[in-house]
Amino acid sequence: MLWVRTGTAHLRLDDGPALHLQAGEGVWIPADGRTERAITTEPGTVAFPLCPHAGVGARGLPELTRFDVPDGWQDWLIQLFNLQVTPFSGRGYSPEAIEELLRRPGSRPPAPATVGRHPTPEALAAKERHLTPEALAPPAMPRARGARAVAEELMRDPALDLTVERWASRVLSSARTLRRDFLADTGLTFERWRLHCRLAAAVEFLAAGYDVDQVAALVGFASRNGLTRAFKGRFGLTPHEFGRDFSARPGAGGLTQRAAAARQTDDLIRMMRETDTPAAPEMLPPASTPSHTNDIHVLSWMYRGSGYLDIGDRRYERERGVATWIPAELEHVTGLRENSVSLPLGNAGTADLHLTAPLQVRFSSAWDDYLMFCSISARSALRPDDHDPRHILDLFAEQAAAQRALSVPMPTDPRARAVAMECLRRIGEPGGAQDPETDGTQDAEIHRAFRDETGMTLGRWRYAARMRIARDLLTGGAPPSAVARRIGYAHLPTFSAAFSRFHGLSPREYQEREAAGGR
Repeated sequence: MLWVRTGTAHLRLDDGPALHLQAGEGVWIPADGRTERAITTEPGTVAFPLCPHAGVGARGLPELTRFDVPDGWQDWLIQLFNLQVTPFSGRGYSPEAIEELLRRPGSRPPAPATVGRHPTPEALAAKERHLTPEALAPPAMPRARGARAVAEELMRDPALDLTVERWASRVLSSARTLRRDFLADTGLTFERWRLHCRLAAAVEFLAAGYDVDQVAALVGFASRNGLTRAFKGRFGLTPHEFGRDFSARPGAGGLTQRAAAARQTDDLIRMMRETDTPAAPEMLPPASTPSHTNDIHVLSWMYRGSGYLDIGDRRYERERGVATWIPAELEHVTGLRENSVSLPLGNAGTADLHLTAPLQVRFSSAWDDYLMFCSISARSALRPDDHDPRHILDLFAEQAAAQRALSVPMPTDPRARAVAMECLRRIGEPGGAQDPETDGTQDAEIHRAFRDETGMTLGRWRYAARMRIARDLLTGGAPPSAVARRIGYAHLPTFSAAFSRFHGLSPREYQEREAAGGR
């Protein structure tokens, strides 16, 4: 079974025509050892390959079946993938639940392939009104990671009304950087890009038959008048005029993905009110693994809810958005609380990563789609041709460095900031306790930037960074011996002495004070 969460996937059986699946759609592929299958995805797509219980399909589901996945089932399917690729006990689902999904109204065999493409009603209306398809299309997507994450979230929900400062904090960037990346990559300011995004969504909702007031609310305008002014300023006609002309077109039914999804959602809600359509399974029961060890380090991420990691008599809490490296060769139990979902992001060998205690880092919700893509690539055959399993190490190190930067004052000079980020990335590595090597004029300029912009020399800044990161780790419950290793100290007494000089308390005293509520 294949389910497309975002983007577009293509399924081809033998040499037949391709079946195209959009976000929210799935396909049941019956077992057949004689048929060759090929699945490809477009950039930005998150598609989950699922292997339900062998009994599913044994009673009346022998053919290729396309189906729609309502919102209430989506996290349940993500957890199904997790249960299939991790040692969590129990399936957490029944064959009957899968069959209910496949037999929902709207499930159907794929339509025969058609030759060529016909102009959509939007394109015909655009031609008459001198609106090009390019003008009606969403704006170009930025390439920079943080800006693209913001753009993708706005494409999913254009009504989100956060300031650029709040968007920047969600993707661990600055407002200035976010604005610069939008302008450099798209030619539009952030505000202008968001406006174009909302207007493109408005075109789709108008095409789906929504009235102007509904569209204004769906795409984030405070009033009907605000949408009308912006729409007419961009397209030269009012939303009412566009919607009227579109609906008057013969055969006006070629809706875009977002418009069709909106209409399907409304139809589903109406259908559920009028019929006894089966609801999604009860979500989601607690789950846990048996006590076990791994030969490799495993990175596990909490997508929803919360969980825990038990090693010996110590419990490490796992909150929404937190990714945890589980060390190799340590017996442990991983658990999920009710209505919680986790996913494995990747593995690392003991030669690639020196790890004796869990490491954790937090990702904002803007990372969700990308981290799901990482999980699918790590634990299934649906992965890029040039997939590098080691990239998850770099991703974790970059995110950890970005979070560490929040604990210390950072220089703004680009070269000095680059040195600071490299220090933060290498804090736990062998030799990472040493300051980066610089030379000549650049060395003097970097040291001057540190003094002027942080009030500290580079050496003092490096020491302060290590001690403040140590403080954060101790507050989180990590034992002093593990903290010492994580920030580059080979010996606990040396770390304890350095920590005491900086904070006025030993690591153990500081941790006891924090545990007592700072009293």
